[in-house]
Amino acid sequence: MINNIGHTLKDYREIVGSSVISAIHANARELYGKNILHINSTYQGGGVAELLNSLVPLMNDIGINADWKTFHGTPDFFIITKKFHNALQGEKINFTEIKKRLYMQANKDFSVYTHINHDCVIVHDPQPLPLIEFYKKKQPWIWRCHIDCETPDKKLMDFLTEFIVRYDMVLVSNEKYKKSDLPVEQRIIYPAIDPLSPKNKKISRGVISKYLEKFEIPTDKPLITQVSRFDKWKDPEGVIDVFKRVKDENDCRLILCGSMAADDPEGYQIYENIKRKANNLIENKDIILVTSENNILVNVLQRSSDVIIQKSIKEGFGLTVTEALWKKKPVVASNVGGISLQIEDKKSGFLVEPYDTKGFADNIIKILQDPCLAKKMGREGKEKVRKNFLITRLLSDYLDLLNDAVILK
Repeated sequence: MINNIGHTLKDYREIVGSSVISAIHANARELYGKNILHINSTYQGGGVAELLNSLVPLMNDIGINADWKTFHGTPDFFIITKKFHNALQGEKINFTEIKKRLYMQANKDFSVYTHINHDCVIVHDPQPLPLIEFYKKKQPWIWRCHIDCETPDKKLMDFLTEFIVRYDMVLVSNEKYKKSDLPVEQRIIYPAIDPLSPKNKKISRGVISKYLEKFEIPTDKPLITQVSRFDKWKDPEGVIDVFKRVKDENDCRLILCGSMAADDPEGYQIYENIKRKANNLIENKDIILVTSENNILVNVLQRSSDVIIQKSIKEGFGLTVTEALWKKKPVVASNVGGISLQIEDKKSGFLVEPYDTKGFADNIIKILQDPCLAKKMGREGKEKVRKNFLITRLLSDYLDLLNDAVILK
């Protein structure tokens, strides 16, 4: 369960320094008392929920009245929006009138009992995108797309653009995701992690040992871990292929740790596919599947691992990579999306083309066989995150955005 309600900005001073904290307070002065609303599709299970769980309390702490509402959709709605998610990442979609009607109806229904009287509305991802159609617009609306939308399905993008052009601004995570033919201001804001969240905070050896024992994770051999939703874009079946190659050279164990998010109905099927593919390896505990929604456990697994892998085919940004780097862990990851913004190849980790199974395996083996290289990469990675990808920087970026959108409206 996500929980960050107790943290205030001053709690981060020892990590980022007094000057960063002071600059944030100065940047918030013109926004005191302004009412800001975030809308997304789920309270837990995924990077957006984690970001908002840290960002919203910090906004409130510095004098903004920040609110957060989650979308109430039917199972059919989330099946459709998962198809939209896949299509934005380049997959073809059978785009029917029924899908459009169900999508629009869910947004209309949500608008009936969701009152918006805020100074600015920030809508996250495609699920609530059409909400803007059902309100009399009295304030700036901003659409924040967290998805890798570099090569979207054209028909879907044309349909969504009908709503996007009503927004005052679009936020994306990578220069590659901007659209030259979209007549709306587009800005880049990189996501970030919260170093004080249960998933990322320092934990004792005692806690680590307790969780490993509780969840029956042996540590008698090196651990390779991927933390991601059970999602085809994260390529968990490809990770198993990589692991088999690595295991031929170095006896080790693979952990696939993934949550089942309420807005991702494909997750259960992917999970079953993995179980079938790796049945013998799972029975021998060479591969361990973890589905518990437990952030301390994720923290423990990342800190206990020798190598973190992220074999995404598409990736909007990849906060699991950020988390691992923050914990000084060497990462072998796909050279896609926002991952390549975080890892400097051969310095803070290895970047590999997503379908290069041998490349992934060779680099993992290299790290396992060279502890000095692993430590050096870990130090480099943590420093990169400290300078660029912590929640205080994200908060500062949003303050810049809101000062432009709200004060100048």
